[in-house]
Amino acid sequence: MKKECLEIVREKCENCKACALAASRTKMVFADGNPETARIVLIGEAPGEIEDECGKPFVGRAGQLLDEFLADAGISRENDLYIINTVKCRPPENRVPEETEQAACRKFLDAQIDIIKPDAIILCGATALKTFVETDRKRTISKLRGQWLTITVDGVEYPAMTIFHPSYLLRNRSMEEGSPRRLMQQDLREIKNKFLAEKNNIFAAQPELAAV
Repeated sequence: MKKECLEIVREKCENCKACALAASRTKMVFADGNPETARIVLIGEAPGEIEDECGKPFVGRAGQLLDEFLADAGISRENDLYIINTVKCRPPENRVPEETEQAACRKFLDAQIDIIKPDAIILCGATALKTFVETDRKRTISKLRGQWLTITVDGVEYPAMTIFHPSYLLRNRSMEEGSPRRLMQQDLREIKNKFLAEKNNIFAAQPELAAV
């Protein structure tokens, strides 16, 4: 049932020309993951060059690093997550999507969440955070990551946690205590323990991740 409902949304996305990004995209990037088994929705920023070419989110270098962290935490990308972005089309030169572009795509983002009805939401990066949470100098991603927040989508409240975007971690390779990579590792393990603890780990947890 979820797949059928999502297919309707996908078709609308394919035909959407509500913002200028539709004219420059190669492919619309809708989602990844199994909507029937996913208990968590992960929201990123926007498709990059490789995602634009293949039509799948988080498959470039940042996505590969995300996969490593998910595996370390025992989270199955294929079964536990439904992965989407704040916008479905690649912004030129991988720039941050503009507010008007995000607004044009928001109805699709909300519809996907409404259909999945996840147990929790992961806000991956500052753009995803700002889509749902008002931020300022005292409420940056560095201050809010790792905390459980409550966000509302179409009147429904969801527990949500912000994590660093893996593209940021590509520039921060240290795994020392307190480093962004170590914090990412801790945050994903917290999410696993809170919402997926009853499942057997699909991947063998590793104490540390090698720098990419």
